[in-house]
Amino acid sequence: MDETTLSLGTIDVSYLSTSAECSISRCKHSGEEWGECNSRPTLFRSATLKWKETLLSKKRPFVGRCCYVCTPQSRDNFFNASIPSLGLRNVIYINETHTRYRGWLARRLCYVLFVQERDVHKGMFAKNLTENVLNNSRVQKAIVDEASEPSAPGSFAQTDPKAISKVKKKARKILQEMVANVSPALIRLTGWVLLKLFNSFFWNIQIHRGQIEMVKAATEMNLPLIFLPVHKSHIDYLLLTFILFCHNIKAPYIAAGNNLNIPIFSTLIRKLGGFFIRRKLDQSPDGRKDFLYRALLYVHIEELLRQQQFLEIFLEGTRSRSGKTSGARAGLLSVVVDALFSNATPDVLIIPVGISYDRIIEGHYNSEQLGKPKKNESLWSIARGVFRMLRKNYGCVRVDFAQPFSLKEYVNSQSQKPVPAPLSLEQALLPAILPSRPNDTVDEGTEASLPNTRDITSEPFRRELISNLAEHILFTANKSCAVMSTHIVACLLLYRHRQGTDLSRLVEDFFSMKEEVLARDFDLGFSGNSDDVVMHAIHLLGNCVNITNTSRNNEFFITPSTTIPAVFELNFYSNGVFHVFIKEAIIACSLHAVQSRRYRNGTNGASPSLISQEHLVRKAASLCYLLSNEFTVSLPCQVIYQVCHESVERLIQYGILLVAEDDQEDVSPSLTEQQWDKKLPEPLSWRSDEEDEDSDFGEEQRDCYLKVSQSQEHQQYITFLQRLLGPLLEAYSSAVIFVHNFSGPVSESEYLQKLHRHLISRTEKNVAVYAESATYSHVKNAVKVFKEIGVFNQTKQRRDTILELSTTFLPQRNRQKLLEFIMSFMVL
Repeated sequence: MDETTLSLGTIDVSYLSTSAECSISRCKHSGEEWGECNSRPTLFRSATLKWKETLLSKKRPFVGRCCYVCTPQSRDNFFNASIPSLGLRNVIYINETHTRYRGWLARRLCYVLFVQERDVHKGMFAKNLTENVLNNSRVQKAIVDEASEPSAPGSFAQTDPKAISKVKKKARKILQEMVANVSPALIRLTGWVLLKLFNSFFWNIQIHRGQIEMVKAATEMNLPLIFLPVHKSHIDYLLLTFILFCHNIKAPYIAAGNNLNIPIFSTLIRKLGGFFIRRKLDQSPDGRKDFLYRALLYVHIEELLRQQQFLEIFLEGTRSRSGKTSGARAGLLSVVVDALFSNATPDVLIIPVGISYDRIIEGHYNSEQLGKPKKNESLWSIARGVFRMLRKNYGCVRVDFAQPFSLKEYVNSQSQKPVPAPLSLEQALLPAILPSRPNDTVDEGTEASLPNTRDITSEPFRRELISNLAEHILFTANKSCAVMSTHIVACLLLYRHRQGTDLSRLVEDFFSMKEEVLARDFDLGFSGNSDDVVMHAIHLLGNCVNITNTSRNNEFFITPSTTIPAVFELNFYSNGVFHVFIKEAIIACSLHAVQSRRYRNGTNGASPSLISQEHLVRKAASLCYLLSNEFTVSLPCQVIYQVCHESVERLIQYGILLVAEDDQEDVSPSLTEQQWDKKLPEPLSWRSDEEDEDSDFGEEQRDCYLKVSQSQEHQQYITFLQRLLGPLLEAYSSAVIFVHNFSGPVSESEYLQKLHRHLISRTEKNVAVYAESATYSHVKNAVKVFKEIGVFNQTKQRRDTILELSTTFLPQRNRQKLLEFIMSFMVL
């Protein structure tokens, strides 16, 4: 088999026939001379890599299976043993075989014929939406209530027919913006245009045939489908509709922010199924809650679900500026759940969607990460963006549809099992940060406020349910995202070879990392031999990578650019592989924290190389809570403590951590660690009440003691894992140092700007170890964590939030303890 067409598993390789040639011919870097690159494509191949490449014939992992704990019945639906073996397909590779016709003319008109044969017609979409919404009793009541509001303090509410008529006109005007008017003819035309455009600036758009088969099976259930993709680029809006259109699946109604409500462009979006909603549902011009708008939105969504329409909702609310999945904004999802509660539909099928790009069409979000305000979208900016796209190539795209699951089943499972309420960060972290702090009545009051019923009519349970559902969906969608070649190369350059490396070494490490990704059951969004794929990734990363020709062996030397925008951009793409190694990175940093504490406090005569597994797991759990706004390590139905324990076990299996002999001397935990054990809340215990006493988790279990492998390979891997979290920990520790000079009260927006300028200044002066620690997303998340653990008290004043130090962290020594807690995880 030709090495350029090697692939993982069963894959449609028709679009790969010239991929190696393209990667070589396009790899020329601006401002650099590649010399004999084209004439020597195998220059960097080593004997080791030659036999390693044969491993590429193994099957890909099948991602996106739904949760066996919360939705066991759905896990068995739409899936069979043959689904994973169906392989991948390039959606934008269309020829005469995809139509009913053959011959010379069919080859020339294959795009037109393909689009014309797609099954899309007016009867598939919703009818009389505006009138049905206006005639709904809930909307009628909201209209009357708004018309009856007293115009002046002390006056009586009156129902004036003129006022009601005025409010009805207002409601109809809102619906004109909200309701989509789908045009099948425009969908076909757009499908043809997108086939042309996507083929001009993407090499391929890969989907898994088995996943599409599951989606098709779900459409036959005559239930509404909700697609919930991750949000990384503006192209996400069109990408999903295009893929479904190509497979004769009804186009979804797409919830878009009103920032895209631009003349001409907004008309096109509505004709394709988009509808515009406010970024904040309750935001009205006078600052009050807009009950009329909320009623219109709720009834509009209910009506779409009642007519068994499909929806596309972006849970993150906005595009991710960091490359990682952002926190969920479950406003629209709560409307879907409420529609199920109100029996507007018998059930809803939820489909998380992962999307991965070699390079997003926006290129990067450096201006916003540098603190500059986001530019408003305009028709001119959209047109300029399209012309810019036509002049570039953005590599490969991968879209993964997770297994559909029943929302009704999920709700029923949550109402039947006694899941403990989630801990607040203050409850989870303060015992670790301030172990000598006396217990107060906050915990008791919090405990009393927790929901004591699993009834769906209970508002606390409803909020907890929706929050857990949103986390479930985002976690599954993120885990479904394939790792792209640019993600791995950027990650290696930042956290393995920050000072640069030979291209042959980079290729070898690239192969090793992609094998590590596959071993952890994450999929890859590329195929081919490592030489060509690395060339392809370097080309796409552009000016972020510096390439020089060394005299030694006539080999290229690759270094990441050290400018702040370039490092920010590399960090964005590096975060595409972040979720693969995050659990192990947490254990690696916690390992350093436990070891440094033991060396600092003394070991009481015990071997300093021994580490208590129990203490390591608890330390890792506290780090998970600290960085909970940056990533999610587990599903809501899982316990963080158990997830950390499993991660430690995985490192033991890898041989990185070694289990000490049974006759090793016992290591007594320090007084601080003992207090942390006692203060750690009960939900963090991974032991099940139903487990047998004789099981591994029984009462007779002894703490296990570990030591770290001293092999060079394992030590390098631990260092790599610790560097992955280095930027986050540096950003948080720098933010704590900045708090030392806090002079409040101050508005949150002003404080964010000052803190961000401080981090940028550290980077510009070369004080920062990691330049990417100064991104604005890290600043926002750090301040959010500080508010949640009780460093800041916040009060609302008009539309701003005022921050001031809490009484707990008013003493300088407590802020110092917070700094020491964070820095204990850092490898300096």
